[in-house]
This record gives sequence, C-alpha cells and structure tokens, in this order.
Amino acid sequence: MSSQLMRALLLALLSTVIALPVGYFVAHWAGWTVFCLGLALQMAFHFRNFARLDRWSHNPVVDPSLEGEGAWDGIFGRLYRHEKDLREQIAERDHQIAMLFAAGQALTDGVVLLDTHNQILFCNSTAEDQLGLVIRTDRGQSVANIVRQPEFVAYLEESDFSRPLTMRTERKEDRVFSIHIIPYAGSRRLMQVKDVTQTERLDRMRRDFVANVSHELRTPLTVLAGFLETLQEFDVDREERNRYLEMMADQSKRMQSIVQDLLTLSSIESAPPPDNEPVDMASLLDKLHRDADGLSAGRHTIIVENDGHNDLRGSEPELVSAFGNLVANAVRYTPAGGKIRISWRASPQGGEFAVQDSGIGIEAKHIPRLTERFYRVDRGRSRDAGGTGLGLAIVKHSLNRHQAQLDIKSTPGVGSCFTAKFPASRVSSL
Repeated sequence: MSSQLMRALLLALLSTVIALPVGYFVAHWAGWTVFCLGLALQMAFHFRNFARLDRWSHNPVVDPSLEGEGAWDGIFGRLYRHEKDLREQIAERDHQIAMLFAAGQALTDGVVLLDTHNQILFCNSTAEDQLGLVIRTDRGQSVANIVRQPEFVAYLEESDFSRPLTMRTERKEDRVFSIHIIPYAGSRRLMQVKDVTQTERLDRMRRDFVANVSHELRTPLTVLAGFLETLQEFDVDREERNRYLEMMADQSKRMQSIVQDLLTLSSIESAPPPDNEPVDMASLLDKLHRDADGLSAGRHTIIVENDGHNDLRGSEPELVSAFGNLVANAVRYTPAGGKIRISWRASPQGGEFAVQDSGIGIEAKHIPRLTERFYRVDRGRSRDAGGTGLGLAIVKHSLNRHQAQLDIKSTPGVGSCFTAKFPASRVSSL
C-alpha cells in the first residue's frame, strides 16, 4: 500500500505543479480547474478498476485476463493467484470426498450415518439393499421409521451399543444381519450392518454336527455298556452269550464306520488340491460293479454303461470314495428285485457320472439338505440300511474339490438319480 500511496501523492503533486502556474498567469479559476481535472482523472482511473473488481467479486472466476493498470495490476494478480489456489484446493477436496464416497459404496458391509436424532445422513448401496433404504428419499428420516423391527427400535432407545444386535429384517427374512452402532463426532452415530448369514449357518451346522456325533455314538455305546454289564453280573448260557457278543460286534462295527467316515471327511477337507492324473474310468466302473454285486448279493439287477471315449482327471481314491458312496446308497435304498444303473458319459462340455435306481425315492423337501452331515430322511431306515449319515457329505466335498456338482433328482416310490457333473477341464481324451 505504501507504493500506491506514493503514486497517489505524486499524481496529486503533479496536478498542483501544473495548476499553480496556470492560476498565477491565467486566472485563479483556471488553476483550480486544472487541479480538479487532475484529481478527477485519477479518481476515474481508480473507479474504473474498482468497478471491475466489484463485478468480479459477484462472480469470481479464474480469468487470466483479470489485470489492471499500475498498482491495480498487483492487486488483480494476487486475486487471480488466490482464486486459482483456492479452486485447486476445492477440487482436491472434492476428489478426496469422491474417493471416500466410492470407498464407502465399495464396502461389503452396510454403512449408515445418523445424526443426534437418529436421522439418516448417508448410507451406502449395501445398506440400501440390506435394510430397504433409498437415500434419495430417506435422507433426513428417522431410521426407526424405516427399519421397524421391535428389537432394533429397542436397541436404538436403550443406547447400549457395547454389543451388536443380531436380527432378521422383514424385507429379507432368509438373511441374518449383525448391527453395530459406533458413536463418533460427539453424539453422531455410525451404523455398521454386517451380513452374518453364512456365519450363523456354519455355527448351526457345527452345533448340529456335535449333537449328531454325540447322538450317533451314544446309541451303540449304550448297547455295548448294557450288554457288558449283563455279561458281568449275570450267568447266561452259551447261546445267549454268543447272541450278545454278536450284537456287540455289530455296534462296534457301526461306531467304527462312523469314525472312519469322520476321518475320511476330515482328511478330504484338509487335504491339498487333488491330483490331475488320468483316472481309468473303465477300471473304476468295473470295481464299482463288483462292489455293488457284493453288497447286493444278487438281490438287484445292476447295469453299467460306459461311452468308452474319455477318462477323468483327478484323485482316484477320492473319486472311488465318492462314487462308491453313491452306488452303496442305491443298493441300500432299493428294494430287492429293483434295478440300478451306473453310467459314465463324456462330451466336449464335460463328463457325467450317474447312479440311477428304482428305489424308494426322496421327497423334494429333503433334497437340499441331503449332503449335510448326519442328515437323514428316515433315521430308523438309515440305521437299518447300515448308513452313517456321512456318505453324501463325503461325496459333496470330494466333488467340490474336483470342480464338480452333484445333481439330485428323485420321485417317491419311483426312484432316484444322483449325477456328478464334471467340467471339461476334468475330462481327458484317451
């Protein structure tokens, strides 16, 4: 400002220097006229630049043509640089906000930001899908007016967020969500919504597994303990004793089968990826045929079909175990005189191993759960048939490790067809 003041004083002094001779030699009024004209020109110059500055202040833009004359040029230059820096900072801030917004949208967990009155400030697309929110219309609405489950409303009112709330929503009853509210920025709240359906399912399966193992082993152990106690405390004749020992042996074999299947399932789950070696399907089908004949003891008609053009690639022991379980089930659950068909077909799209029987069949409601461990359609019939309840679980895991799927079709009273479908990558040409 000192340079601008000096410039103004110099211009005023110049006007005075010119006005004094004019007033002395011409007329006083002429001198004053020259002096006032000089000041007016100076004021017009400043007013012109001030008017430009006023117009720019109403619509500040980064304009390289924004320049003045004299001292005003420095002022306009500084304004230009300041506006340019400010807009760069705003652009950088907007970019960071956009990146933060994109990161929030990319989260697999739902995120809802609430104000001090639990009104919605923001939510990502995951939360919209989970809770049925629509941010365009629900912003500013109380979240309790949209998610109306009593347990959720009570969770908000109690304000005890030390533990998350686990619940199902009316919109998605088949899903289980864990809701955790975290206070932030004073009394605002961040609501995290996590889909724990799979975790809950696995936890239920773990509980069911422990309960089922205990139940399956308790029965034979009870029988063994009862017979041992009888033999220890009472004198029984040789024939009765042999009968007890035979029943004890049967229960021991049953426990042995359960433990062996559990070990097989455990080894499959923890084993490295299966081999990719060719498996001779002709030889494998022949082995399955002989095993089926031995288990059937002539009570069934067993047919084997092989297109003879392609083999499988994978772990032969695992495939033998999986296919063997399918064949054994067909023999167990097909009445005497029934027919069992074992087939292998391959095409450019992949391979299919199928076991079809004319057995008792399975109701449609049971099919989705058949591969669960210890799941039985009829517990009494399964035990009588000699099954452990783990066979189809072993089949499922073995096939999954070979990128194959198990397709089950069944009609009660007509029969069932279990088909293992392998991708083309698992089929090798001879």
